[in-house]
Amino acid sequence: MRILLISSAYNGLCQRAHMELEALGHDISITLALNPDYIRKRVTFFQPDLIICPFLKEKIPEDVWSNHTCLIVHPGIVGDQGASSLDWAIMNGEQEWGVTVLQAVEEMDAGDIWATETFKMRQASKASIYRREVTKAAIKAMLQAVERFETKTFTPEPLDYSKPDVRGELRPQMKQQERRIDWANDDAATIIKKINAADSAPGVLDVIDNQEYYLYGAHQESSKTVWEGLFQGWQPGAIIAKRHGAICRATIDGAVWISHLKRKNTAKVPLYKRLLAHEKQFDFKLPATKVLGKVVDKIPESPIDPLFMGTELTFKEIWYEEKNQVGYLHFDFHNGAMSTEQCRRLLESYRLAQLRPTKVLVLMGGSDFWSNGVHLNTIEAAENPAKESWRNINAIDDVVLAILTTESKLTVSAVWGGCGAGGAMAILAADKVWARKGVIFNPHYKAMGLYGSEYWTYSLPKRVGPMKALELTQATLPIGTKKAKAIGYIDEILPDDYTNYLEQVRQNAEAMTLHPEYLQIIEEKRNTRQRDEQAKPLAAYRAAELHKMKRNFSGKCNTGEVNYHVARYNFVHKVKPKESATCVAKHMPHDIAKLSELRQSLAC
Repeated sequence: MRILLISSAYNGLCQRAHMELEALGHDISITLALNPDYIRKRVTFFQPDLIICPFLKEKIPEDVWSNHTCLIVHPGIVGDQGASSLDWAIMNGEQEWGVTVLQAVEEMDAGDIWATETFKMRQASKASIYRREVTKAAIKAMLQAVERFETKTFTPEPLDYSKPDVRGELRPQMKQQERRIDWANDDAATIIKKINAADSAPGVLDVIDNQEYYLYGAHQESSKTVWEGLFQGWQPGAIIAKRHGAICRATIDGAVWISHLKRKNTAKVPLYKRLLAHEKQFDFKLPATKVLGKVVDKIPESPIDPLFMGTELTFKEIWYEEKNQVGYLHFDFHNGAMSTEQCRRLLESYRLAQLRPTKVLVLMGGSDFWSNGVHLNTIEAAENPAKESWRNINAIDDVVLAILTTESKLTVSAVWGGCGAGGAMAILAADKVWARKGVIFNPHYKAMGLYGSEYWTYSLPKRVGPMKALELTQATLPIGTKKAKAIGYIDEILPDDYTNYLEQVRQNAEAMTLHPEYLQIIEEKRNTRQRDEQAKPLAAYRAAELHKMKRNFSGKCNTGEVNYHVARYNFVHKVKPKESATCVAKHMPHDIAKLSELRQSLAC
């Protein structure tokens, strides 16, 4: 079938829907819901058999849904209506929630039901639940709805609130009044629940030092050492400690860490004026201490071991586990972005993990992302973004180099969350790459106007061959795990259930330590690295990549006619694009392939 995906953004769920439907042989095109006329034109161009809206904030024009079957993927149980569905589910402490695929009608979320799936809720941020449980349920329900549509005999079920199993209800959009933290009365669990329900948008509005900020990234602090002793006499809401960009605030029963803030009412300045005046506008999420600046200068640091092995609840981005001669290095950075400082801390932790008495070291990444490469928000906030870009890319390259040159043990990249750009290349530095079924990879930099580094010119062709490497980096398209394994990009696909996934990682890693030819495998690994180094040193790959990257950072070479500084600004400030990307929009009248674009990117 010809299926048109209409989405407010080409986000993770939309990408997963794209990959899954295309794998079934459907002809897929994607359009962003930029405005009603834009949607109408794209529907007319593509003439779809079916329209699916995996992530939609806007209403579909009546003349579209009345003339085409339009299926809406709603992150709520049957009968649930409203834009704050998942927010209310978290705030109300729902134990079970779901996803419903329903037909578009005049009243939002009130159409006939094509499919529904439920899942158990867990204590996590809204964004994390959306990326894990909602996405998994949504894909399952969507595929069932498509199968039912293809039969041409299925009749969707009208929404009937009189049925006892219809628990959903019309819920209003959650306002900041419902989200407000009452520091004098709310305990830590309540505060975390409120922040979780607003993360990653819109955040919880709060006041710090007489200025309003949106709060994101809540973490429980279970150790009394953070807030006792020198901090006796604190007031609820007071900032009592800081760590790696996060702030720790006292509560009536302990303390809560908040990792990120966004200042309210920052006036936006047009890009050209900002570049001329060198003005910094922090109207986007950043580490809390970066946003607060001098406000937290005198707040004491709460140190944590670079190879933290504790089990207590606290704010930690990097931690380590070890069992049966296998080390597991976790690095869970917000949205998968890795700043210069985070890369340097990760490198320190990796080197310490190398010294541990293990045979296998598994790089676990984070619960939502393995890595998405350099930290565009902190780069945008820097006094000199070009210089910070250079520092950041070198810092992440140092991490990748350490993995590539590990000769004393075997290494594994275990990918549960998605990864893109530099992160999608960094995973290839390990000896083995295992990924959860359903992971989406974006192994390209071109959309951000970058050539890319992370030793991709060494690692990627080595795995998939030079022609496929060029295709992956130039196409700016995501790939799913099936294709990734078929072309050699990854080695194994693991279960799409978190508990089963972790167990499979542990079983596979421990099997590697018990391999009868483990020592021979290590020796062959060393010999291969030596042969590769003699053929072309890693330093040469890095130098060539960074030469092109430096030109991208300077603005002298725009990869694919995309200016890095403009693309970064638009990404960080969430500037809405004027068009859907031509690589996924088959409904658009395409130009002939721009060979000159490829030549330019290779010649820079």
